[in-house]
Amino acid sequence: MLKRFLIALVALILVAGGIVGYNLFRSKMIAQYFATMTPAPATVSVSEVTPGTWTPGLDAIGTAHARHGVDLSTEAAGTVREILFTANSEVEKGQLLVQIDDRMERADLAAAEAALDLAETSLKRVRELSARGVSAVSALDETEAAAAEARATVAKLKAALETKQLIAPFSGTIGIPKIELGQYVTAGTAYATLQDRTRMRVDFTLSEQDAGLVSIGQSLTVTSEVGEVSATGSVVGIDPKIDPNSRLVSLRAEVENPDSQLTPGQFLKVRVDLPSEDGVIALPQTVVASNLYGDSVFVIREETPEGAEAPALIARQVFVKLGRRSGELVEIAEGLMAGDKVVNAGQNKLTSGASVVIDNSISPDATAKAE
Repeated sequence: MLKRFLIALVALILVAGGIVGYNLFRSKMIAQYFATMTPAPATVSVSEVTPGTWTPGLDAIGTAHARHGVDLSTEAAGTVREILFTANSEVEKGQLLVQIDDRMERADLAAAEAALDLAETSLKRVRELSARGVSAVSALDETEAAAAEARATVAKLKAALETKQLIAPFSGTIGIPKIELGQYVTAGTAYATLQDRTRMRVDFTLSEQDAGLVSIGQSLTVTSEVGEVSATGSVVGIDPKIDPNSRLVSLRAEVENPDSQLTPGQFLKVRVDLPSEDGVIALPQTVVASNLYGDSVFVIREETPEGAEAPALIARQVFVKLGRRSGELVEIAEGLMAGDKVVNAGQNKLTSGASVVIDNSISPDATAKAE
């Protein structure tokens, strides 16, 4: 019985030892395989560092206004007799838009003109008599004063009649009527809005530091959020006072408005162009990776790895100092030199020292050369 037990125990030990030994051997061989295995090169695309011309700019948020824009109203109260425009119609300067009932004023004007005719006739007769020495000087003075008063009364009534009419002060597009025929309106009631959209004013603000870089006549571009409408213009005004609350400076620009695509009150993105600079290194912002240690890029260099016979393309992480940004580009102030090849796509799977192959057919940089 004891002999059988010992044989079974020995067999069990041999089996267990074989299993453990096999597992140890397998783990060692797997570790050795991965330690000596060369990973496949990662596929990346690159941008070549080439100093070029940099056109810096200042970005701001602006609001569009018509070059001429008002809410139309009259100076006199009365009943609306005629509305001579329709919504969104183009009107010309001096065009009659609304007529307020003026029958009473016209009757008063007719009476005043009759009185003026009588006064002018009397003045003519007295002057003839005075020339012959028949009439007294005082009579002539009184008649001239009466004629002058009659002329003033006529002018006053004509001016009163003009306040009963709404005349377009400039050419432009008129909005929706806010009054109805037969409606009684008071002085100052808004009838409609009139906007001249051939050119637009754009008001925006900049910081004190940035505003110091802008001068009258400097070119700029505005872009709308809706429809991506773009227009160019120039700065026409800089407020000489800094807002003490926001510490911002107000600026005004005038821009072209082709086909009236920009609308008063519209939100616009403004970019003020600054003088161009040569010899600046600018790359797509996608090349830069940021972390707690700073900003870095992967530069592709030709090196011969240890134990290899032929050179290979190796990615090296290089820390850089960033400068200004313009659209999709960022200025590289320090860390790169002309001719460096910088990874612009595929850097998320790289580590410093990784082997790579270049395929610029997938590059987000349209100017990248095929490799």
